[in-house]
Amino acid sequence: MKGILGKKLGMTQVFTAEGNVVPVTVIEAGPCVVLQKKDQENDGYEAVQLGFSDKKEQRSIKPEIGHAKKAGATPKRYVREIRGINLPDYEVGQQVKADLFAAGEFVDVTGISKGKGFAGVIKRWGQSTGPMSHGSRYHRGPGSMGSIQANRVPKGKRLPGHMGTETVTIQKLEVIRVDAERNVILVKGSIPGPKNGFVKVKQTVKN
Repeated sequence: MKGILGKKLGMTQVFTAEGNVVPVTVIEAGPCVVLQKKDQENDGYEAVQLGFSDKKEQRSIKPEIGHAKKAGATPKRYVREIRGINLPDYEVGQQVKADLFAAGEFVDVTGISKGKGFAGVIKRWGQSTGPMSHGSRYHRGPGSMGSIQANRVPKGKRLPGHMGTETVTIQKLEVIRVDAERNVILVKGSIPGPKNGFVKVKQTVKN
């Protein structure tokens, strides 16, 4: 297992060697700094903690500054752990760049989906509308609250509420191209989140 942190720059399209057009998402992948190594003895699991995108010290708290200085780095905006890796391959303070991946590999991309605000049940859950004719006073309501127990709403009832801003992972996306000089990875298809949103790119768990 291997992985890297990055930022979604947007979408475009490229041509393959066969002349086919492929829609791709451009990800600025790294350079990331290994801030910490976690092992079985001290932490109960094995992982490396990566940091991406520099952050001003005046906007950081003292624990963040001290934690980054142990790795000889500045505080980072986006810090995540990558599990299932081979610990001896990494050292604290080491840089991880986009050339970790190569064209033709498949990756899983995790990000925070776009926020949609407060949404009703039709947009949020895909429910059907009520009768739209004159006299029907029920067009976009959430439906019955459950008539068996009148004083409570059953758990799991689909109601209006905050839509989006959730952690979403899209699996098995093909890496179309890697630009090691610019630290850019082109991934086929779309990925979660808005432009300039932080993402985690990992080797796919699917065969």
